[in-house]
Amino acid sequence: MSYKTEYVKSIETPELFWSNAAKDLDWFEQPKEILGRDENGLSRWFIGGKLNTSHLCLDRHIELGRGDRIAVYYDSPVTNTKKSFTYLALRDLTARFAGGLARLGVGKGDRVVIYMPMVPEAVIAMLACARLGAIHSVVFGGFAANELAVRIDDAKPKVIVSASCGIEFDRVIKYKPLLDRAIERAAHKPDHCVILPRPQAEAEMTPGRDLTWDETLAGAEPADCVPVEATDPLYILYTSGTTGRPKGIVRDNGGHAAALKYSMSAIYGVGPGDVFWAASDVGWVVGHSYIVYGPLLAGCSTILFEGKPVRTPDAGTFWRVMSEYRVKSFFTAPTAFRAVKKEDPEGSFISRYDLSNLKYVFLAGERLDPPTYHWLSDLLDRPVIDHWWQTETGWPVAANPAGLGLAPIRPGSASLPMPGFEVKVLDQDGNELPPGRYGDIAIKTPLPPGCLPTLYQDDERFRDAYLSRYPGFYLTGDGGFADQDGYLFIMGRTDDVINVSGHRLSTGEIEELIAKHPAVAECAVIGMADELRGQVPAGFVVLKDGAELPPEQIERELIAMVREEIGAFACFKQAAVVDRLPKTRSGKILRGVMRKMADGDRFTAPSTIDDMSTLEEIKDAMRCNHIGRAFVERV
Repeated sequence: MSYKTEYVKSIETPELFWSNAAKDLDWFEQPKEILGRDENGLSRWFIGGKLNTSHLCLDRHIELGRGDRIAVYYDSPVTNTKKSFTYLALRDLTARFAGGLARLGVGKGDRVVIYMPMVPEAVIAMLACARLGAIHSVVFGGFAANELAVRIDDAKPKVIVSASCGIEFDRVIKYKPLLDRAIERAAHKPDHCVILPRPQAEAEMTPGRDLTWDETLAGAEPADCVPVEATDPLYILYTSGTTGRPKGIVRDNGGHAAALKYSMSAIYGVGPGDVFWAASDVGWVVGHSYIVYGPLLAGCSTILFEGKPVRTPDAGTFWRVMSEYRVKSFFTAPTAFRAVKKEDPEGSFISRYDLSNLKYVFLAGERLDPPTYHWLSDLLDRPVIDHWWQTETGWPVAANPAGLGLAPIRPGSASLPMPGFEVKVLDQDGNELPPGRYGDIAIKTPLPPGCLPTLYQDDERFRDAYLSRYPGFYLTGDGGFADQDGYLFIMGRTDDVINVSGHRLSTGEIEELIAKHPAVAECAVIGMADELRGQVPAGFVVLKDGAELPPEQIERELIAMVREEIGAFACFKQAAVVDRLPKTRSGKILRGVMRKMADGDRFTAPSTIDDMSTLEEIKDAMRCNHIGRAFVERV
């Protein structure tokens, strides 16, 4: 089946197209309506159908005689550990842990927060929740206590599953103290916490509330799969919002299963028995879609990798894993390969490994810059495919589909819209722009299966954030253009969300945090271009009159605050105290102009600017040592 034929069918007859795709699932009850609306007027897929995602990922493959195939390879260079789990073994462990959760009172519709490192138990916990019809919300293990507390209060979990620690290179990060502080801060208190002890750190347990992983399993009866509605939530995944308050992205069971299983073959070119590796973390959407659910829905072997592209132990780690497990299709963020390139610019490590099984390399999470593309493409001599999607969509909006016949690759482009996604580039009035013209990237509604149907318990915010700007379209928040052949070029966010190593962060959230410092009167945070991470945040602050601390100390305290409250992965290491922030006469801070100044881009100061001298002051701040060498080189 060719890409063009598939795409046209998906746009012209979407219900027929997705009905056919859904036949590949094992339904307990067939859908009564392929596409309809719920009581709030929001589009929903496969209404009336009943299934269970854990059954589709595990039990179904055992029924088909695949029980002895490897479902998960666990490779942890940071602990020097390797394990593998067959589909049968993973099903049995999942069923027992689901039984343990059920004994703690977890049932259909209950929420479970999972705050874990990249260990097999994280995957088991996710699948166990799905087995019970419970809704999991995985929180990235690098998040600080405050961020975890916000998510606890929104999801209101009955149980939290965590571990004693995670490991970052050779540094042990104790999770349990962070979890305890988060629960202390949160208004909602979970009934129980299940803690996986790891030898690298002990966890202080709270009697009556906390149990170890083994205590939860002890005597637990294996749980059967609970049938759920296709429209019932499978999980909530929080992503940064421009207001600083995270948005709870809801993923349903039916549309999610249909879309991900389709994408594994159509886009990534893999099927039952193939080895697929997404080098990410289960705390992010890539981990949900393409470490856990997508590969297991497709009957692949997936790799759970607890390490980094460099220093675990060297820049040849990725090649070693690909060779050892015979990876066919690989997926990571461009940041990872920029780190490899920095440490091994000639690609000398690759000659040590057999990559004959590797057919495709996919990159997403941030724009793939052409220099990194050419370096990797020349090194590998096989397709290096940039593609684009979001936490909200759950699977690729634009790609070059390996399973539908690769189109010519155009460096700098995320290639073509995938089946189901009718993508348009719109001007500020909602008119479609001609090829080559930059505008807002929008997707015609209804969105295809697998995309968010709403935000958790907040339909109004869902409509306001995504549907209100251009009626009939979903606003992606990304800007870019299409060329004359329909290839999409995604150039970056149009809102106040920045992309740090593929992790979305809200500059508004960082600003809210900085503003809490008793010496700060006003602040602005911008994302500036960074060669390794794509973007990094930088802050500019105006102090209150009479502030007693020296600016250098305040800057250090602000950096420490962000690290403590959001996490080290935010990479907030640059702050500068200034006398004023550049504003329009109406009082709007010129963050866009500041961002262009920081990146060395051409900019035009708007005629409504309050005082041109303020821009000169910001330039001086960027030149000074407070803001770092990167700014000095650009300005």
